Amino acid sequence: MADTLEQAFDAERFRSEGHQLIDMISDYLAGATAAQPGDRVMPWKAPEAQLAYWQDDFEQPVLQSALSLFEDVMANSVQIHQKRFMGHQTTPTLPVTILSSAVAALLNQGMGVYEMGMVGNTLEKILTEDLARLLGFGGEASGFITSGGSLGNLTALLAARAHSTEVWHKGNPENRSLAVLVSEEAHYCVDRAARIMGMGEEGVIKVPVNDAFQMRTDLLEEYLEKAKADGKQIICVIGCAGTTSTGSYDNLAEIARFSQRHGIWFHVDGAHGAPAAWSPKYRHLVSGIEQADSVVVDYHKMMMTPSLSTALLFKRSGDAYKTFSQRAQYLWAEQESEEWYNGGKRSFECTKAMSALNVYAIYRTHGRDVFRQNIERLYGLATELAAILRTDEAFELAYEPACNIVCFRLRAADNPEQLNQAIRRLVVEDGRFYIVQTILKSGFFLRVTLMNPFTTATELHELLQHIQEKAAVVQAAG
Repeated sequence: MADTLEQAFDAERFRSEGHQLIDMISDYLAGATAAQPGDRVMPWKAPEAQLAYWQDDFEQPVLQSALSLFEDVMANSVQIHQKRFMGHQTTPTLPVTILSSAVAALLNQGMGVYEMGMVGNTLEKILTEDLARLLGFGGEASGFITSGGSLGNLTALLAARAHSTEVWHKGNPENRSLAVLVSEEAHYCVDRAARIMGMGEEGVIKVPVNDAFQMRTDLLEEYLEKAKADGKQIICVIGCAGTTSTGSYDNLAEIARFSQRHGIWFHVDGAHGAPAAWSPKYRHLVSGIEQADSVVVDYHKMMMTPSLSTALLFKRSGDAYKTFSQRAQYLWAEQESEEWYNGGKRSFECTKAMSALNVYAIYRTHGRDVFRQNIERLYGLATELAAILRTDEAFELAYEPACNIVCFRLRAADNPEQLNQAIRRLVVEDGRFYIVQTILKSGFFLRVTLMNPFTTATELHELLQHIQEKAAVVQAAG
């Protein structure tokens, strides 16, 4: 056993495998960016086949080198860096973050207390305050990085509750009904967070959207009065800066005015779309975000950082400390003092990955302008796709896209939903493109998220041709 353990830590073995792995990753990146029309982005296997494959692998003898395992995993996974990947809101990570991720894995720093997260906590402060300034917050703003938008939104709602009630310290002895106002197009994690907090289904009051899938802010007063009449206390109103299904931006300035009128916490889920602030061309989309009490921004969507890495920003830094105020004498001496360097005082997490290093590495090696270029290229590409769809009578564009998310479908005289569902299945199984789907007011639509800056109009035209070819197969099968 001792020999096995010593071999597992052997530096020279690691050096040899590491060099070979970098060559393998470099070949993967080069191949993805230069992919040919017949190359596959999705090596599709049915779930049962995938499970059988890896169950068989699990029972094999111990490997002499992990390289064949890594090669196998890469060959069986979706190629996010391939320019025909147009599926989910998952970014092709910048190569420098592959290296920084390795350093973070090596150091394996905890972030709860300063002694274990000296560099990580410091980088989080620098990065989140820089992002806060970009969004227009004042000098009092601060934040931290957490593991994903779902946890970030949950933490923001907990902060909103702490701002309006004493539930964190005293519970809810009067059994008051707490609730949030949110767009019906908001990400499901907001609904889930409210339920986790004990608000239940009735505590998530969903405001209808207009034809552009933006929250109807003209209904906010009505919905607030109805909630009050039903005995509910609204603790937060949530605006979306880039909804998941359509990428729509709510009117944040109008939501801010409503929130201020009624003294309600205003939170913005900007996981996908808040980075539009990097671009002078698209910054107007987040107008009003600077008036929010809290904002969530995913570095791992539009800022080319590995998952999971999410900034949670607060207009007033002190609000972050109220969220999880409790004693932990084995970690810090005083709970009440605001110590940015002890991450556990503000975050749900104690031990977490030092994902701030990935973001910081991008800033230091490529500068801020790389974010602007990425936003403008991808949002512009979506505008180009929408223009193509508008001029092609074979397709129906669901709405005018505000960002890099485009929903459309192939027209059909009978049952367009069934036809487009079948098309999507065949596209995925074929594997040359990866697109997803969504349900909008008028039914089933194909959904494209343009995340790869190497995607061009050529791939867009190829996709639409590919869809029509699959439609012919479906129609021929009857």
